[in-house]
Amino acid sequence: MPLHICILETDVLRPELIDQYQGYGRMFERLFAQQPIAAEFSVYNVMEGHYPPDSEHFDAYLVTGSKADSFGTDPWIETLKTYLLDRYAKGDKLLGVCFGHQLLALLLGGKAERAEQGWGVGIHRYRLAHQPAWMTPTLEELTLLISHQDQVTKLPENATLLASSDFCPIAAYCIGDQVLCFQGHPEFVHDYSKELLEIRQQHIGEQAYRLGVDSLQHDHQGHTVAEWMMRFVAHGRSGLDL
Repeated sequence: MPLHICILETDVLRPELIDQYQGYGRMFERLFAQQPIAAEFSVYNVMEGHYPPDSEHFDAYLVTGSKADSFGTDPWIETLKTYLLDRYAKGDKLLGVCFGHQLLALLLGGKAERAEQGWGVGIHRYRLAHQPAWMTPTLEELTLLISHQDQVTKLPENATLLASSDFCPIAAYCIGDQVLCFQGHPEFVHDYSKELLEIRQQHIGEQAYRLGVDSLQHDHQGHTVAEWMMRFVAHGRSGLDL
C-alpha cells in the first residue's frame, strides 16, 4: 500500500517559471516518483488558503520552501502555524524543506532568523552528524541545491542534528520519529536553480551569483534525500517499514 503524503505548498512560482515547473508541489511529486518507495500525493497551496479536509488521512505532511520568511506574521503563516501545531499534537509526521525546515524549528522551540552569512545558493556540501537506520542509502557527505538567506540558528530542545556545514551549522534535523527537516532543496533541479540565480543576480550580489553558477557543474543528492524522507515516513508504521 503506497504512502499518502500531503504537500503543503507555501509559495507560488514566479510567472516566468510556472509553465515549465508548475509549482513546488509538482516538483516534489516528480522527485518522489524517482525513489523506490510507492507514494501518492495531494497538494494544497496554504498560501492561497487551501487545506485538506479533516476527514482525509495522510502518513505525513510536507511543508515546502517559500519566498516568505518563516518568522513573518502574514495571516496565512499564522494559520499554517496553528495547523502544524495541531498536527504535531496529534502525532502526525511532519517534513520540512527550507521555509518548512525553519518554520517547524520555530514552532517547536528553536530559532530561525536572517543569517549573517548572507545568501546561500547553488550546490552546497554538508557533513553528516548522525545517520539513523532510515537514512539508507548511507552517504559520506551530503550535497544539495540551496537558495536561502534565513537559517535555523537554534534547534528545538529535543531535536537531533543530522547535517551541518560551516556556512549552515543546522542544515538538517529530526525530532524522534515525528519530524524531519532539511534546509536544502532536494526537489530542485539544476536548470531551475540556474534560472533562479539569473532572476536574483542583482539581489544576491555578483560574488554569490558567480559561486552559485560555478557550483552547478556538480551533482547533488536530492534523490537520496527523497528516499530518506519516505523511509522516515514508513519507519514505525504498521505494514510500511522498509
